Amino acid sequence: MDAALLGWSRAQFAMTAAYHWLFVPLTLGLGIIMAVMETLYVVKKDDFWRQTAKFWQKIFGINFAVGVATGIILEFEFGTNWSNYSWFVGDIFGAPLAIEGILAFFMEATFMAVMYFGWKKVSKGFHLTSTWLTATGAAISALWILVANGWMQHPVGMAFNPDTVRNEMVDFWAVVTNPVAVSKFCHAVSSGWEVGGVVVVGISCWYLLKDRESRFARQSILIGSIVGVLGTFMVMFSGDKSAVHVAKYQPMKLAAVEGLYDGGARAPFSMVPGVEVPGMLSILATHDIDGIVPGINDILDGYTDNEGRTFPSVEERIARGRIALDAFQTYRQTKDTNAALAAEARAVLDENMEHFGYGYLESAEEAVPPVMPVFWSFRLMIGFGSYCLLVLLVALYLAWKDKLAGKRWLYYAAFLAIPLIYIAGECGWMTAEVGRQPWTIEGLLPVRAAVSGISASNVITTFWIFVAIFTFFLVVEMRILLKAIKKGPEIDEKRV
Repeated sequence: MDAALLGWSRAQFAMTAAYHWLFVPLTLGLGIIMAVMETLYVVKKDDFWRQTAKFWQKIFGINFAVGVATGIILEFEFGTNWSNYSWFVGDIFGAPLAIEGILAFFMEATFMAVMYFGWKKVSKGFHLTSTWLTATGAAISALWILVANGWMQHPVGMAFNPDTVRNEMVDFWAVVTNPVAVSKFCHAVSSGWEVGGVVVVGISCWYLLKDRESRFARQSILIGSIVGVLGTFMVMFSGDKSAVHVAKYQPMKLAAVEGLYDGGARAPFSMVPGVEVPGMLSILATHDIDGIVPGINDILDGYTDNEGRTFPSVEERIARGRIALDAFQTYRQTKDTNAALAAEARAVLDENMEHFGYGYLESAEEAVPPVMPVFWSFRLMIGFGSYCLLVLLVALYLAWKDKLAGKRWLYYAAFLAIPLIYIAGECGWMTAEVGRQPWTIEGLLPVRAAVSGISASNVITTFWIFVAIFTFFLVVEMRILLKAIKKGPEIDEKRV
């Protein structure tokens, strides 16, 4: 395996995903906020709410356009840089992505057109429905993408076909209702609500600082903080569910996130190195203070989980994985010439299939993800997210009491929250994706076996091309956004 090819392929995908996630959460959050505002316009028949909704729809549209561009490139990279992965599991992974493109994307595009160009051309009710369907389409798009990603974290509903060398879907609903996918969807969408709330509150605080559009700013802060606070509490609830699923299906990831080398019952939660809360990790991971949480060394050496299941050491799994690979090769070579030998090889393959991916690992240590990056990314996510929740709670209280005037300390705190909530989101994805290394599909296919057989120079070249393109997109989007924000909503303050 060409180490440079693997490293640059991973770097390119990580870079593309990081850029893409700058746009997705705001789309999810602003979709709900602008729909709520237009609902208030229809209910209250106050033109102020129409203009308020139109302003945030403009911000939504600018953000959405660039998000689509980066998302399309991200999906193409599965075929260009990870063709072995696409071949091996394309039958399963491609299905939710196809549904996302056919259903969600066209749903968004259709109703978004009505939302932007249908004012005074369609009825208020139909226009409001289009706005809600645009917001819903964004969530449905996230659903199918996260079904695909959740399957990579916990592969279910498939069977390996040695004749085609592909994993084939045998249970579509098992893939869709995968508990990991469900919790990831809830976590991602609710985090988008938090991002939307923070951005709306932060921008609105800028107007108050400049003593502009005061009613617009106050009402936007109220709506944005309500959505943001609700989203944050949903993030906490879904995060708790995710922790249980990670403990059950990806114990090595959890051990790395906690920097836990030697686990067991009453496992401590590490706030920072050297500061621990006894028993807290067992509670978070198993909802039982006496629950067993294996550490990195336990997993490497073999362990027994809370359900009494015994897992062999990684060395043994590597050995059995190589047996599976050898049996697979024997089956392929003899299936047309020696039926008895092929049948014997197929039986050995089936017996060891759950260890198949481990056969590609060169050592047990390779099964351990980078500990410090995921350890700190998780804590930055929690820390920055908590700061943003505090800002949203304070903003909600002051907006509800109509005491926002003159609170310059809040305005600056809200400005700071905008970059911090984005860093928190990126850290969340870093925890999830780096934490499951070395796997593209947990326990089934490591990254070294998933990469395309292309030259490293091609990947390096496209990496820097994409860096330039995405940076250009980001700069252009920021300039357009800042120009739109500086211009402000088209509201006649004298009438409101």
